[in-house]
Amino acid sequence: MPVALSADETDAVVARLRAAGCVFAEDEARLLVETAASPAELDDLVAQRAEGRPLEYLLGWVEFFGMRIAIDPGVFVPRRRTEFLVREAIARANSGAVVLDLCCGCGAIGIAISSAIEGAELYASDVEPAAVRNARRNFELSGGRVFEGDLFDPLPDVLRGHVDILTANVPYVPTEAIALLPPEARDHEPRLTLDGGADGLDVLRRVAGEAPVWLATGGMLFIEVGEDQADAASMVFARAGLAPVVARSEHFNSVVVIGERRA
Repeated sequence: MPVALSADETDAVVARLRAAGCVFAEDEARLLVETAASPAELDDLVAQRAEGRPLEYLLGWVEFFGMRIAIDPGVFVPRRRTEFLVREAIARANSGAVVLDLCCGCGAIGIAISSAIEGAELYASDVEPAAVRNARRNFELSGGRVFEGDLFDPLPDVLRGHVDILTANVPYVPTEAIALLPPEARDHEPRLTLDGGADGLDVLRRVAGEAPVWLATGGMLFIEVGEDQADAASMVFARAGLAPVVARSEHFNSVVVIGERRA
């Protein structure tokens, strides 16, 4: 049961969070109160949040595409803007699609997409052992298989030429911009999930270069990028033999490059 607080005690929690810079202090206070099993645990959770620890790590779940998906400390927290990528993938998918989620983290993207496609087959991979453990637990509920290793390396050969929807939530922050990220990302999430190299596109190039081998004819690759990276990313897709399209959403403040294997 959540901790029972008086109005004054609740206001005090909100004030602590607001003073620490939490924009949605009231909502966060409510969630932390619902999570804590005792006043002492609540005090500890509030203190950790005030110090910049991601709220999702404290709750043990992240809300994504209308779902609560379990997430462990040290695993990349999927952002709400990435729901736009999910919507774009679902809009282009057919029933029975083979979905592959690279750099899967907790598995949120693959779970969200496959949940909306009748008869979908879900596969995923991540190089981080903690992320793989997290995704495997989530996949026990949603279905799917997750493999540990670098991008395509651990995947079974049977997937070659058969993937219909390929997503890759690759790191795309330029190395020099890492220091400008909010502390809760910079100080708590693995650097390899954030750092995309000098121009932010190092991992994107690797994924796009290998994608045609794994995509079915008509299969599509979806990768989120920054607005200023869209043109360069499109050129990378085209050089890899993928027909690129850039999708933008003001609502989600998101840019997604989509590449189709046409032959």
